Amino acid sequence: MIQIQAALFWAYAAGATFALAAGRQLQIWERLSVGEGPRTRSRVANPYRTLTLLFATVLMVPTGIFMLWQNPSWATMQVADGPGGIWAGWVLFYAGGIPIGALLGFEVAQMLVLVGAGYWAYLQCVGGYFLLFGALIHGWDGSGYERFFSTSDEDFANWPKDTIVNNVLDFLTSGTFLALLLFGAGVIGTMLVTEIGWLLEGWSLPGADEDRKVPRIVAIAIAAAGVYGLPFVGALTASVLMRLLGGWLGLLVFAALAGFVLLSKRSPVRWLYGLVGIPDRHWTASGDVIEDGQEVTAGPPA
Repeated sequence: MIQIQAALFWAYAAGATFALAAGRQLQIWERLSVGEGPRTRSRVANPYRTLTLLFATVLMVPTGIFMLWQNPSWATMQVADGPGGIWAGWVLFYAGGIPIGALLGFEVAQMLVLVGAGYWAYLQCVGGYFLLFGALIHGWDGSGYERFFSTSDEDFANWPKDTIVNNVLDFLTSGTFLALLLFGAGVIGTMLVTEIGWLLEGWSLPGADEDRKVPRIVAIAIAAAGVYGLPFVGALTASVLMRLLGGWLGLLVFAALAGFVLLSKRSPVRWLYGLVGIPDRHWTASGDVIEDGQEVTAGPPA
C-alpha cells in the first residue's frame, strides 16, 4: 500500500521489528533447535518467521498492488501517469520484493538478537524506517512529500500554484487517501497488534520481566517512539539539513549527528532501549551468558 520507491524499506523495517519484538521467544526457539531440550521443532518451522512472511504476502503485497493498479501515478510517485506507463517489472518487483525484504530484515535482526547484539537489531529497525520516511519526505530530488501528497502527475505539476495546506487538504479529501486509510487500518493495525503482542509474550517468559525497568504501557510507548518516532524525526532533520547545506554536506552533518545519538556509549537512545527490557544478551546452549557478542559469565537461561 506504500509507494514503490519506499516499499522495500518498509518491508525490511517491518521484518526487523517483528524479530526484535519476539527476541526472547527466538532465543528460546534457538536453544530448542540446538538440542537444549527435546528436538521437536525444526528451525525452518519457526512460527515467528512464518507469521512475518504471512504478514508481508497476505497484507502488504495485495494492498500495494491494488494501489498500484487503482492509482498508478501516486503509487509510483508520479513516475507513471497511468496503467500503460507501468513497467511490468515494477509489479514483479513489488510482489516479490516485499516478502524477500521482510524476510531479510527478520533474519538479520534475529541473527543479531541470537548473538547478544539486541541493540544492533534495533538499529536495523531504525535504519529501515529512516530510509522509508526519507523516501517519503525528501525523495530522490527533494520533492518527496510533494509527490506523496499528489494523487496524480497533474496535481504534482500544479503543486507550486497553491499553498501546502490546500494541497494537503486536497489529498486528504481524495479517494487515494480513503483507500490508504482503509488499508492502513488493516495493515498497520495488524502490524502494531502483532508487535505489542510479541513484546507482552516475551515479558511473560520466566525471568524476562526483570529486565523491564518501567511499567508495560510506558515500555510500549518508548518502543514505539524509538522504532517509529525517532526515524521520522531523523528523516525530517536530514531533509532540512540537505536543503540548508546542500545534499552531500547535509548528509555528512546528519551522519555525524546520528552517530553521536545512536552509537555513543552514553547515548540517550541506548538508555531508553535498556528501559524496555528487550534482550541485549543471550544464553547459549552451554549456559554461557553473551553480552554484546562476548562471553562474560555463566548462568541459567533467562
